[in-house]
Parts: sequence; C-alpha cells; structure tokens
Amino acid sequence: MDTWVRPIRRGWVVRGEVPGPDVDEFAEPDAVTAALASPAGAGDTLLAAQHPARTPAALALGLDPVAAMPQARAMLARLRAEHYRSLNGFVAVYRIDGGTVSGLQCLVDVRGLNAGIAHVRHTEEVYPEVVAERAAVLSGLGCATSAALLVPVNDGVALTEAVDAAAVGRPDVCTVDHAGRVHEVWAVPSGPVQEHLLQAASAADLLVADGNHRVAAAEATGSLLALITAGPRLEIGPIHRVLTGTGFTADQLAKAWQEAGLTVTSSADRTPPRVPGTAVVLAGETVLHVRLPNGDPLVIDHEVVERVLFAEALGLPVDGPHLRPLMAGRPVPEEADAVVQLAPVPFATVRAVHAAGRRMPRKATYFTPKPRGGLVLADL
Repeated sequence: MDTWVRPIRRGWVVRGEVPGPDVDEFAEPDAVTAALASPAGAGDTLLAAQHPARTPAALALGLDPVAAMPQARAMLARLRAEHYRSLNGFVAVYRIDGGTVSGLQCLVDVRGLNAGIAHVRHTEEVYPEVVAERAAVLSGLGCATSAALLVPVNDGVALTEAVDAAAVGRPDVCTVDHAGRVHEVWAVPSGPVQEHLLQAASAADLLVADGNHRVAAAEATGSLLALITAGPRLEIGPIHRVLTGTGFTADQLAKAWQEAGLTVTSSADRTPPRVPGTAVVLAGETVLHVRLPNGDPLVIDHEVVERVLFAEALGLPVDGPHLRPLMAGRPVPEEADAVVQLAPVPFATVRAVHAAGRRMPRKATYFTPKPRGGLVLADL
C-alpha cells in the first residue's frame, strides 16, 4: 500500500453533537466572529478552538492566533475529554444522506506540495494571509479539526464501492447539519477492511474539491485530514463576485465594459446564469447581462471577470479590498455596489484544468455536500 494515504494514528470521534455553533468552513471572518459572540458560542466550543483570535476575549485583548494559542489548546483538551472518545490506528467511513457522498476520512501526506511532487494538487489559488493563519492554528493545536474534500482524478467507482461495503451496522456518529443532511461515520480499526479502504483511496492522485487553504496550511505539518470521495453525487454550486466601496453606478459599469469591447445589455431577468459564458450583474435595481469573451476552454468565467471586467476595464486589482466572493444563497452585503453572478464551473472543466497543471482563481467552486467539521479529530 502506498503510504501517502494513512490511518489516523491517534484521533477522536465525537460523542453526540459537536460543541458550539455549526459554522460552514466557507464563512467569512465576520460571520465566525458573530457566531462566537452569540449565546451558542459561549463557553468551550470547537469553533473557538479553530479560530482562537476571533473570540470576544481575544479580540478585547488584541491577541493574534499565536498569542491566543495557549487558551485554544487548553480548550481543545477539555472538549476532547468531555465530548470525544479516543481511538488509535483507525480510518473513518463517512456517508452523507445514505450515499449521496461515500468517502474515507484519513490522513494524507502533503509533503512536497509546493514542489509539485505530492499526490494532492490544488485546484484554486489561495489567499496567503488565510493560509498563514490556518497554518499557525494547525501547528499550534497539533490537531486537525476539519477535513479537506479530495476527489480522485479518475472515476473512483472502486472507492465508492469499498466505502459502501464497509458502512455496516450502527454508525459511531449520526448527526444532521444545518441543511438537513444526515452525516454518518463508522470508525474502522486496523485489519483487512481498513487495508482495502486505504488501497482504494490511494489508487489515484487527488484534486482538492474543497479546502485549498487547509491543504496549503497542512504542508507545515506534512499531514492533512481529508475526506477522499468520488461522490457519487457531488455538486458544484456557483460562487459569485461582489464589488464593494467602488462608487460605480450601473451606468458607469455598463459604459466601462462597453468601452472595453464587451457586449452589455440591460434585462429584467435577475436569474443567475446556468452555463458559462455570461455574467448577470445586479447593480441596485438594474440588471446587466455581459457576454464574457473567452477562447480558451481551460480559462473559467471567474478568471475572465477578474481580469477583463475588473482589472482591465475598471482598474480594480483582484487582490484589493473592493472584490470579494459570494456563495449563491448568501445575503448580499449592504455595502455592495454590484453583484456579478456567474454560472457554476462544470466538473469536467475542473478536471481539465487540473490535468493541465493549472489553477483556477480563488473561491471559484463550491462543492456540496461537504463533511462536517469536528466529527473526527486527528492528532498531527
């Protein structure tokens, strides 16, 4: 067996529910801060251990993640003692909604990631400051508290079959997330079943479906807690772009884009695009449909929007404060000048970009359903 996919040498499986607010990994920092300041965020919570510098106490004292780490480590130790049971040398069979997603939660070696020699490859660019913060917390805690979502570059049918065959009997964990999805976990000890699962999970290289920042941060420790899955019914939702603090009106946006040679039309249809090639822009009560120029099948709409619509036509750097991602279904920020709605990236395009050794822009794909954080913890 290839040792780059390994059992969890020492880990913990939750008893009952994960303590504290159930905040999606995609949540913006202000959403995490608000959750920790809420009644549900009081006391010892896993969210506070994951974001030690965003607790009310840390904010009041101006602590960064490193300075807040002693309290976070002590909190995590209390949480594990009260809410988790300890296991050694196991992997976790993980199923969502009875097999919508069937995967294996285990450790993956990510050494050599930046050198391009790891079996795991990024699919999107990352925010360096986010990676630095996550790496500081991961190294400080010495424990992975949430799993990245990794997908085999091949079809992964054998992995799905192996996982489904191992999901027998009563699960060790059964819980429901905020979207109503049922998550089940079976801890599998060392033995023939575990060996078969690990062989199936290591049969192909892996692309990052969700958790590019977690993957980058994990290189500091060398090991990544991951859910390896081929679905079979993973979906990719759209992630839009929001312009804030620019002062641009709808008329100014339309004029700038037309002067850049783009086809812009007004419309009453606010529906987000379903297929790539068009951006639907909501600027107040005005709706603009913008045809996106693109002759390269490996260049996704998000890259065209950031380079052509924002950087070239408006003079806005993609790394600046005026551009932020917005997952479909999330509320639009009150300070938004415009929302640029984009179609989901097809999975075939994600695979093609990966095969070509390229990366998509940051926050371009939103894979669902995802594993819940905190059901399984792994000592690093």
